[in-house]
Amino acid sequence: MRKLYGVSVFWAFCLTALLILFVSFIPTTSASSIILPKTMIWSCYDVGSSGYVQASAIADAFLKKYGTRIRLLPSGTSIGRLLPLTVKRADIGFLANEVYFAVEGLYDFSAIQWGPQDLRIVLAHPTTIAMATTKDSGIKVLKDLRGKRVSWIPGAPTLNIKAEAFLAFAGLTWKDVKKVEFPSYSAACKALKEGKTDASVVSTTASTMYELASSPKGLHWLQFPPGDKEAWRRMRKVAPFLSPHLETIGAGISKEKPVYLPAYRYPMITVYANADPKWVYNLTKALDEAFPIYEKSTAVMPLWSLDKAGVPPADAPFHEGAIRYLRERGVWKAKYDEWNKQRIEHLKKVQKAWEKALRDAEKKRIKSKHFPEFWLKVRAKALTE
Repeated sequence: MRKLYGVSVFWAFCLTALLILFVSFIPTTSASSIILPKTMIWSCYDVGSSGYVQASAIADAFLKKYGTRIRLLPSGTSIGRLLPLTVKRADIGFLANEVYFAVEGLYDFSAIQWGPQDLRIVLAHPTTIAMATTKDSGIKVLKDLRGKRVSWIPGAPTLNIKAEAFLAFAGLTWKDVKKVEFPSYSAACKALKEGKTDASVVSTTASTMYELASSPKGLHWLQFPPGDKEAWRRMRKVAPFLSPHLETIGAGISKEKPVYLPAYRYPMITVYANADPKWVYNLTKALDEAFPIYEKSTAVMPLWSLDKAGVPPADAPFHEGAIRYLRERGVWKAKYDEWNKQRIEHLKKVQKAWEKALRDAEKKRIKSKHFPEFWLKVRAKALTE
């Protein structure tokens, strides 16, 4: 027995040694090759929005795959979502068209305290935006908004400019409707169900829209027919980042009941240009490798695939760290380099004009409250030269 026992121990030792040797040659898993902090903070749209739901789904996937805990900072305003990123309280932002306004120094970002922000995109989710009404409102088409109540959210130019663009599609302006103010995007969505407004700019997949669709009031989407070229020309004059799309995903929307809506990018995972390229590379890789976990969490999540979310156009240039990973995966093509280069050159021109505006404003002793108007004139002149 001792001899047999000794032989068993010998072979067990050999087997263990071979196993250790074998394991040492196994490549590390994709998760272990990704370096992420143990905790992260992401800013996003407020609770109940599609952006919040998407950020939550990805955050949950990061916890499951990498053990990284994500804290979400929801906000119903553009400033509220970007400020945590600016002061380095948030690592990334799940942002909307405030990215466009911020890099261009427009609307709220024309204030002397802000100015053009040097932002970059990691991934940009393609989606649509809509103007929602209720079935019992009597509003069937955009022109029916004349004289009706339309939601307005102070500090949220990304929503207000779309509302203005949608009115322009119908040949209307804010003077033709009753502007009703709400403190946040979520509040404007709920106001439809509560009968406090007649129309709000919303995402088709916002949870409140599914609630409205099943309520006695019902949900109705105002459409934007792509064949109405003149209407689209008017709308794009206000919001050039919009384009026609036949939407098949959303509350009351399906492949059998599609709706013509304007398309843009939302949410856009955003960082500043000076973010560490290695960190952004790892983040992009993590978003890609965790994709199978969050892909089916909601109907829109498949649109986070690299071939859709990792290509231009977007509201800002893509970050070099993201481009490096996208190129490795065969998603980023040579033709995208030119788009990114032109976008960066344009933003440098805007930033240079901002510096000039600051100098000239100081010489002319222009007060802060008058600065935005002065800046927009300097900006317009610089971009036409």
